[in-house]
Amino acid sequence: MATKDKASMDDVILITEVAHVVGRAGLAMAGAMCGTFVAAGLTRVNAAWFDTVPFIAAMVLFGLVGFYLGIDIPRLRLATSARPRVDPVELLSATGTFLAAIAALISVYSFIFDEVLGGFEYMVGSWWILGVAMQVGAGVVGRKYIAAPAMR
Repeated sequence: MATKDKASMDDVILITEVAHVVGRAGLAMAGAMCGTFVAAGLTRVNAAWFDTVPFIAAMVLFGLVGFYLGIDIPRLRLATSARPRVDPVELLSATGTFLAAIAALISVYSFIFDEVLGGFEYMVGSWWILGVAMQVGAGVVGRKYIAAPAMR
């Protein structure tokens, strides 16, 4: 009987882990799509180096990695005696996600409605790069804390 319960528990854990990976893969695809729209908006500005395949591929890849690493971060463990405090990793991730998402939203708007944002597109591209860099940084730091909890 105990063997059957253990096998059932292992199945549940496996299904949960697979669902987690599939969900993160979906977030990565959303990040890649956002990167595609931001890159498309920047290519419309007609700056020579924005209209290259390596630049577009980098934007897509950066979005993929940022959304994969930066959205699903382990939470800071709260001390039992201390007052509640802000988790800087969570704040970095949330701010990065917001900047990347607003940049993607503006880029989608300009692309769909055929609006040329001109110089503002550079600012939108900067928000995208900064936001995704914040996500990647938060994801790496957050996972480092989990891997080495004694360092906190």
